[in-house]
Amino acid sequence: MSDVARLAGVSIKTVSRVVNDEPAVHPDTAERVMAAIEQLGFRRNLGARNLRRGSTTGTIGLIVEDVGNPFYSELNRAVERIATSFGRQVLTGSSEENSDRERELVLEFCARRVDGILVVPAGLQHGYLVPEMRAGTPVVFIDRPAGDIVADTVLVDNLGGTIEAVTHLAKHGHRRIAFLGDSPDIFTAAERLRGFREGCVRNGISYDESLVSMRTPTPEYIGDVVKRLLHGPDAATAVIAGNNRVAVHLLRALAHAEHRPAMVGFDDFELADLLDPPVTVIAHDVSALGHAAAELLFARVQGDQSPPRKVVLPVHLVARGSGEVAP
Repeated sequence: MSDVARLAGVSIKTVSRVVNDEPAVHPDTAERVMAAIEQLGFRRNLGARNLRRGSTTGTIGLIVEDVGNPFYSELNRAVERIATSFGRQVLTGSSEENSDRERELVLEFCARRVDGILVVPAGLQHGYLVPEMRAGTPVVFIDRPAGDIVADTVLVDNLGGTIEAVTHLAKHGHRRIAFLGDSPDIFTAAERLRGFREGCVRNGISYDESLVSMRTPTPEYIGDVVKRLLHGPDAATAVIAGNNRVAVHLLRALAHAEHRPAMVGFDDFELADLLDPPVTVIAHDVSALGHAAAELLFARVQGDQSPPRKVVLPVHLVARGSGEVAP
């Protein structure tokens, strides 16, 4: 501001009035100040200004597993829409399913005085957030609950969705159904496995541990699982993919298979309806997930002091062809 004032030949107070759109500045003077601002590339430090005024920093933090995953990209976009309607910007970081990285990001955002935090948790220990929450920073957990604290949480019906997937395959005659999930340490993966077990019980299918595989999905790993579970006399005739990444790796592994098993994926994904056959999925509205979490966060920002809430959003089966293949 001193540089701008010197170049424009005015006081620092006059520069402050111009950049803050205050009255009582002569138009010619304001024009001279704006020309100096343009020439020098001056930008206001909004964070410093807001803190000095005792107002918000105009930002919220969002921590996801991997911003490159289309699921989280859509979630991010939904959160941004709500944040924009409240005059806020979103700072986003990827934890890469690492609890230490999650904590580092959360505390970094808190140090930047964000108005609230949205977290897709990577770990099970969140006591480090208690001082921040007591200091007035609202926190909402998305897709998975906090590990050891009580906080606002927005989930989808993982249990009911997988039960529906098993029931759908059973109705089409399948008794040997495989389940390929993510790491069992992840809440959603564990809940979907629980739903698979419950679905087997409800449909009179013997739960066979040998048809279940739970591990961080990679192309090589899924390829090995396909060779083991989908070939031989006791091969599975159908498979449930525990998330969108598992489904994509599974489709690649099956690309040149002579006989494809029936398949139901949990989470919809781009182009699933254009494959041959199109992929049947347990779908849920990712945008609704982001909207619900962000709206809950801003309710807290605006002073809502009600007890922590748990919101569970519905899922539904979209039958497209792959889940209707007979054994």
